[in-house]
Amino acid sequence: MATSTVVRTDVTRVPAAAASGIAGRGSRRITTGNALNWLLVVALIYLLICAVSIISSGFRTATGGQAEELFQFATNPFVGLMVGVVATALIQSSSTVTSIIVGLVAGGLPVSVAVPMIMGANIGTTVTNTLVSLGYVRNKEDFKRAFSAATVHDFFNLLAVAIFLPLEIMFGLIERSALAIAQPLVGDSSYSMENTNVIGTLTAPVTDTIKGAAGALPTTFGGVAMIIVGTAMILLSIRYIGKLLKILMVGRAKRILHTAIGRGPLSGIASGAAVTVLVQSSTTSTSLMVPLAGSGVLNLRQIYPFTLGANVGTTVTALLAATAVSGPNALAALEIALVHLLFNIFALVLIFSVPFLREIPIRGAQWLAGLAAQRKVYAAAWVIGVFLALPGALILATSIL
Repeated sequence: MATSTVVRTDVTRVPAAAASGIAGRGSRRITTGNALNWLLVVALIYLLICAVSIISSGFRTATGGQAEELFQFATNPFVGLMVGVVATALIQSSSTVTSIIVGLVAGGLPVSVAVPMIMGANIGTTVTNTLVSLGYVRNKEDFKRAFSAATVHDFFNLLAVAIFLPLEIMFGLIERSALAIAQPLVGDSSYSMENTNVIGTLTAPVTDTIKGAAGALPTTFGGVAMIIVGTAMILLSIRYIGKLLKILMVGRAKRILHTAIGRGPLSGIASGAAVTVLVQSSTTSTSLMVPLAGSGVLNLRQIYPFTLGANVGTTVTALLAATAVSGPNALAALEIALVHLLFNIFALVLIFSVPFLREIPIRGAQWLAGLAAQRKVYAAAWVIGVFLALPGALILATSIL
């Protein structure tokens, strides 16, 4: 009996040790994989900063200092707004479009021309949520909930633009506020440490290589080539930063989301901002909400504050992109990045703190979702009309006139 007991004990111990070894190796593989993914995120952020520098240099080269004349068509603020809407709807990333705008401003695009484009990018980014909600189109009630959750973002951003674009045209409210904040940060030198040339030194290998390759082309074509390459680098870096952060952070983001549910609007706003900063994409964070709404887990009033927080969280990318700029245009680059941040903060504070204004996006989303649930053509008309047809028609009409 004693021998039998010993044998059974030994047999039990061997698999346990083996299992422990396997678990240890698995844990090491997970840790190594995460470390590699974080290194890739850092490399892609570096690529993003280089890309903004390349776009600004290319834009200066291509325009020969005549950026304002080149963008004369967009000096009409409504056209600038529509350019931002269409560009973001097509690319489906406000982070990408605002980073490109930062690069253009650094290259000489006037801030006053760029401000409406930033506002338009806020509207254009909401198209993705609406497209996600179309996945529920077969079930009337699920679709109604999902579509209202998606379009509440549309209505909020449209209302924000309706309030702040006229104020910007008349008083330059956001531009002046952004400049007042940016000036002390930049001071007499560059906030991107121009005097020590840290950013310039770090980005020089990539930037100089692209400049050298573009130098083989005629001046204007070389500048255009740099803009194209820089834009492609921004698209690539932001796309894969988002994918990697989904792997690394979405689990944590979901925990923040579920912790915040039911704790009130301030918690919802904070969690929306936090989740968006973690995954570096308002499209990703707000799209997480649509299935929860469609399935009935969350209602529209719970989703609404989260969406507003996501608007604020997504501005981090433009601020990051602005760190690439040094020299005389550093102030303008930081200013337009702050315009993105302040526009969303001002809209959040004003609209959400005034009961009448706060209800408009909710009622608008519920009304449109009711129509779309009855006849799906309304959903298609909304997406095509708001994000493509209307902006395109306005741009075309202005160019003809």
